[in-house]
Amino acid sequence: MLMSRRLTCFSLLVAMVLCPYLFAQESLLIGPGDQLHVQVLDTPELEQHPRVTDSGEIPLAGVGTLKVAGLTPAAAAQKIQDFLISSHFMNHPAVTVTIDQYATQSISVLGQVKLPGVFPITAPRSILDAIALAGGLTDVADRHVTIQRRDRSIKPVTYDLSNDADKAMSDQVQVYPGDIVLVPHAAIAYVLGDVNRPSGIVMQNNHSQLTALEAVSLAGGTHSSAVPSHAKLIRRLPDGGYREISMNFSLIQKGKRPDVVLQPDDVIYIPFSYLRNIGSNASGILAATASASIYTIP
Repeated sequence: MLMSRRLTCFSLLVAMVLCPYLFAQESLLIGPGDQLHVQVLDTPELEQHPRVTDSGEIPLAGVGTLKVAGLTPAAAAQKIQDFLISSHFMNHPAVTVTIDQYATQSISVLGQVKLPGVFPITAPRSILDAIALAGGLTDVADRHVTIQRRDRSIKPVTYDLSNDADKAMSDQVQVYPGDIVLVPHAAIAYVLGDVNRPSGIVMQNNHSQLTALEAVSLAGGTHSSAVPSHAKLIRRLPDGGYREISMNFSLIQKGKRPDVVLQPDDVIYIPFSYLRNIGSNASGILAATASASIYTIP
């Protein structure tokens, strides 16, 4: 008997410690139109499947009407439990609430995915599942994915899709019916001129910054006819204009000048031989970015 009491006390203590943590981890909130499943332990006559009204309330036969919209299922169960006690229906009820059916049975996956659109789901899915439903990411997708919950009063959730598979799996978040998943366009830096593979380079390597040396290397390096000592860095300005910066890429290659950390939409231009380079200007170089092929960092 004494051992049984000790086990009971231990169980209650564990529940008291873990409940706040579980409440904090649960992000799905009840909304109008959802159908709930309410159960009270050892009281089958109180088991019900009420639907949340437009005003956010559920009618519980034999109990009354309670507002539960905006609560997690666990918080709604606690509210019903407290009401049963305060109304002297029961002294020690144990209530559980789950969602039988969501009012919105789909998610929207938009932006840089191969098949953007609306996809039906009847239960929470992982963010990787949601992206897979949309055909996966495009080559120019940013890996900082935003999830807007169906309750727009909740701050959007950000998920960073790591290049490391283990981290990508372990850091996953849940996507619920009614949520919107937005995959933005990644930042791109361009390397043009006398290089082996003039291209735009997607800056999606998560943690490290893209530098001028890395960008030119990813563009296949310079040709023997190039004049890297007269390279240009063209940087777009917030007002829509641009600034042309001289960059002696030869000295950077030799380690005599510090490497340059690139910003989104930067353009590195490696000139051709002096004769072939006549007429190149910043506006013409910027116009060439429109036709540049896109290269993804492996």
